[in-house]
Amino acid sequence: MGGLALMRICVFCGSSTGFSPEYAEAAAGVGKLLAQRGIGLVYGGASVGTMGVVADAALAAGGEVLGVIPEVLSTVEIAHGGLTELHVVPDMHQRKAKMAALSDAFLALPGGAGTLEELFEVWTWAQLGLHTKPIGLLDVGGYYAQLVAFADHMVREGFLREDTRGLLTVESDAAKLVDALAAQ
Repeated sequence: MGGLALMRICVFCGSSTGFSPEYAEAAAGVGKLLAQRGIGLVYGGASVGTMGVVADAALAAGGEVLGVIPEVLSTVEIAHGGLTELHVVPDMHQRKAKMAALSDAFLALPGGAGTLEELFEVWTWAQLGLHTKPIGLLDVGGYYAQLVAFADHMVREGFLREDTRGLLTVESDAAKLVDALAAQ
């Protein structure tokens, strides 16, 4: 590996686990992988959904886990009580800013609107030159295939530059994705 020495990766994921067991399995695999490689996990701070799964797997493997949760969600999403650090912030904007500040790269697991909103914000920040941190999508079972196709469509239609599309690294294997992020 060349490039960046990843100290912490921010993982965007869901407050639910989805219908397929492969989503939770992928989240657990990412948590364990990061811990085994000595890479800290930064995530949304909840104990539910794939957020809880990725955190629990990283903790079980001896990893550092930093959660960031807004006050309003600390009871709804049920803040995780066993983390290395839990940052409770006033609102969603400060949550995303804190998660970004604590991280050296971003990785999106399958998730819902919140996951996509977090992903699109850091992608836009990269497009604007506000950060140069790598961004990856873990395409579990083709989950992100239509999003990737749409991004390519945006390029073809002139609404997205090819270099901006290139800011997203897409991989179906977590280890390969982490390697690719570290090489950037």
